Amino acid sequence: MSVLIDFSIFPVDKGTSVSPYVARAVSIIQQSGLDHNLGPMGTSIEGDWPEVMAVVNRCFEALQTDCDRIYFTIKADYRKAGENRLSGKVRSVEKKLT
Repeated sequence: MSVLIDFSIFPVDKGTSVSPYVARAVSIIQQSGLDHNLGPMGTSIEGDWPEVMAVVNRCFEALQTDCDRIYFTIKADYRKAGENRLSGKVRSVEKKLT
């Protein structure tokens, strides 16, 4: 089983540069041990649903400690018989481009 999410979280009450808060969330994602890819507008994470959502919750709780307003998005894709989809989905499209 594999769930892929594209996840973005940041405070909207901390001015124009929120990179310290984004870095805090990315650090939590890195420490989770789940496969992930950091992108310019979000981070993709792959794992089992409970594991992935636990990471999302830890990110939220970490920002909630000192942020009064937090914006986040989650896009999810579940596949019963999938694994290594973070790289596999990209490779599949890249093969079709050549």
